[in-house]
Amino acid sequence: MRLSSCASVKPGKILAESIRGEIEAQKSLDSFLTKRQFEVLQLRHQGYTLQKVADRFGTSRSNICWLEKDAHRNIERAKRTLQQWMGMRAPISLKVETGMDIFDLPEMIFRAADKKGIDLPVTSLDIIIQLSQESPRLFTDRVVERDAEIFVTRDGEILLCRV
Repeated sequence: MRLSSCASVKPGKILAESIRGEIEAQKSLDSFLTKRQFEVLQLRHQGYTLQKVADRFGTSRSNICWLEKDAHRNIERAKRTLQQWMGMRAPISLKVETGMDIFDLPEMIFRAADKKGIDLPVTSLDIIIQLSQESPRLFTDRVVERDAEIFVTRDGEILLCRV
């Protein structure tokens, strides 16, 4: 729509178009986060204070706090959704705790598969390689650095989810 003069457009229409534009911008991320939530998290991750982020967006500190909290809730919701999806795809689920040795994990996985009557078509080495490739920063040398959940499909595919 081309505007020849601002006087000919009703204020409600401008507001509606602005809201529509913001909704489209939010959808463009294709994420559980809105564009604004993503931007707030980026700035906060870079060390900006709530007040500096608020000043940058021309809004209040409490609004930025609300956006950040809502973003974290959306992230937790996405994590739960991902865990549910992995649980559906993978009948084997194991908790891996900080400090465990990566070489102990294949035995745990095979034991869990045996309990479910699943014959995994992979070797211990295949499992270790998959774990290392799936999440290389989860391990330092042979040690698990943080708690995680491992899901294993009937085909032996490893799906790793950090807790």
